[in-house]
Amino acid sequence: MTSADANVTVVRTAFDKLQRGDLDACADHLTEDFIVNLPGLPGPLHGRDIWRFGVQAMRDGFPDLRITVEDIFGAGDRVAVRLHFTGTHTGAFQDVPATHRHVTFTSIDIYRVDGALIAEEWVSPDMATLMRRITAPAG
Repeated sequence: MTSADANVTVVRTAFDKLQRGDLDACADHLTEDFIVNLPGLPGPLHGRDIWRFGVQAMRDGFPDLRITVEDIFGAGDRVAVRLHFTGTHTGAFQDVPATHRHVTFTSIDIYRVDGALIAEEWVSPDMATLMRRITAPAG
């Protein structure tokens, strides 16, 4: 197995645990000083707690959230993942009260793996589509 293949396995294993809803087990696959890069922010965020806060916000808004890995591949210490999310908006999310709408959206993410742990992520979720689906007038 190449190091790129091993890195893909690390990321896939973390997503499997995330899909099962085991945030603690998933966080165990992150370095202590994990770096989160989000579009629109002036700089990176740091730490497992920041990661957990973001994931918990999604889980609170969409308790039945399902994450499907559509594509995953690695090169060097990087792993690229194309994800498909589905869920029902039954909790508040980004100040939007529950609409009980079923939503789908995608994300394309890149992860940097250091040893057997994920050290950094660059995530590009399609938040525009997600927010449009939960804020559009009912009809």
